[in-house]
Amino acid sequence: MVRWLVSEPSPIARLRPKKAFGQNFLVNEGAIAAIVNSALGSSAPRLLEIGPGPGVLTERLLADGRPLWAVDLDPEACDLLRDRFGSESHFHLLHGDAVRLPLPDGGEAWSVIGNLPYNAATPILARLLTEGIPWDRMVLMFQLEVAQKLMGVPGTKAYGPLSVLAQLCARLTRLVKLGPGSFRPAPKVDSAVVLFEPLQEPPSLAERRALLMVLHRSFAHRRKTLANNWQGTLPAAALLEAGLEPALRSEVVAPAAWLKATRTLLFHHPEVFPSSRP
Repeated sequence: MVRWLVSEPSPIARLRPKKAFGQNFLVNEGAIAAIVNSALGSSAPRLLEIGPGPGVLTERLLADGRPLWAVDLDPEACDLLRDRFGSESHFHLLHGDAVRLPLPDGGEAWSVIGNLPYNAATPILARLLTEGIPWDRMVLMFQLEVAQKLMGVPGTKAYGPLSVLAQLCARLTRLVKLGPGSFRPAPKVDSAVVLFEPLQEPPSLAERRALLMVLHRSFAHRRKTLANNWQGTLPAAALLEAGLEPALRSEVVAPAAWLKATRTLLFHHPEVFPSSRP
């Protein structure tokens, strides 16, 4: 009797994608190579992968030899990752939500990699930018609309709080734009990979948290003026003192002006953000 050899199913075929976790597994080999090459171009001594899923990126990252921590919320994905890489001494798996799961400390910088779940990409990025997690480079996949917001410029519809915070913390470069066919299952939107490289003198953590509060208040109603958005909290004179023209809309104010305004408000009006005092 002839026995035909049947190859083991691909990792993606072994993992059932779950809509609740926002899972769309990357299958575009060119994009996989671009992400891995960019991430490994960092001199950071350790790697952090968010949302590894079936481990398509993980396999190539581990080949570099640096310690790799992988964070995934999906129990089935974690089982598959343990099965595939559990014998690798430099592989460390963290099962939990990347928005709030405690990460290993130690002070050494990370190179952060992630095909981020669409439904959690923004809070994950906000955490990476405001919680003092040390990183030398981040290579992250977003829904194209979110990537456009990150790189938005003043006076455009895409420009908003996410644009300001990201651009004050990092130099951003869009590496790859991907259509739905690059994923399994195919999403209904395009995606983009963004490279983050830290600026030499970014705002302090206290300033970043305060900045987000100022931005969310200022952009609460995009069609309203700054004076209207701050009505009942800050008078027009306080906005002027901070360098913000009360009659302007938030979308025309440049990132540097937002940081200057936040620093002034922290000094003169700390009551506006009591949890963010320096």
